[in-house]
Amino acid sequence: MSNVVSLPGLASMRDRSATSAELGRFLSGYSIEVLPKVAAKVDDFGALLPAGTQVFVAHIAGSPVADVAATVRRLSEAGFKATPHVPARTVRDRDELDDRLARYAAAGACSALAIAGGLDHPMGDYTDSMQLLETGLFDRHGFGDIAVAGHPEGARDIDPDGSTDRVDAALRWKMAFAERTDAQISIATQFLFDPEPAIRWSEALAAAGIAAPIRLGVAGPAKLSTLIKYAVTCGVGPSLRVLKRRAADMTQLLTSFEPTEMLLRIAAHKADNPGSMIVGAHFFPLGGFAKAAEWANDRIAEGMDAAAITA
Repeated sequence: MSNVVSLPGLASMRDRSATSAELGRFLSGYSIEVLPKVAAKVDDFGALLPAGTQVFVAHIAGSPVADVAATVRRLSEAGFKATPHVPARTVRDRDELDDRLARYAAAGACSALAIAGGLDHPMGDYTDSMQLLETGLFDRHGFGDIAVAGHPEGARDIDPDGSTDRVDAALRWKMAFAERTDAQISIATQFLFDPEPAIRWSEALAAAGIAAPIRLGVAGPAKLSTLIKYAVTCGVGPSLRVLKRRAADMTQLLTSFEPTEMLLRIAAHKADNPGSMIVGAHFFPLGGFAKAAEWANDRIAEGMDAAAITA
């Protein structure tokens, strides 16, 4: 596959890469995102995803809640763990939040991703996910499994000084919330392209007593130009330089990127440190939903084959 590139030259690849078996084990149980408009074009999720896969249903500002609920219902009825996004800044008030969660629960969801959302200005009463959680409505509607956002490279819109003070404080608050409620909190991170910041960040969280399972955001296979566009739009941090170095060679812009090298490093870290809070990968299918799912499934199958040979 000469037209496919991964990303060599990652800054600190001082530790080993994983074996195929280790990579397969790490990817087993991956989660993935889907937009309702993309889901509508998928004929059969069962033909693309392993049984029981957690599928995060994204909610873009201005898109109908009914479309999110319909996608949640379709996934739930097919046996998948549908997890709708609930962006705080798209919710007008408590009544709308109550209605939205009631719809998702009726559609079969018992997990949700509570996030601030990408709007600069809130559409209503809420500016962050902590305000949503404080309402008690997630618990009332049976959402005991709540994912929150993680930012291994920080988030300039939250911490303009480049630190992680505010994002870390928010995670501490959410863990304290979990301790005083029945909520099970997990973290789904922004996608990034360098494994080392994610490893250091997860270790720092563990040292600070923030013991929530982490699903590391991974960009699925896509053209390099597509990844750069989304990375800039989504505020990806310093690891964006990995893509920009590759893009310095203009001939590479239309080649396909695969996240192999980053995931090999993360999988090796997990194999060597089984207590790591990084428990799996969360795919952002920027180059196509089916392409991301098939890539992950192929790596899992290769890992199973490798494990069988060495058994």
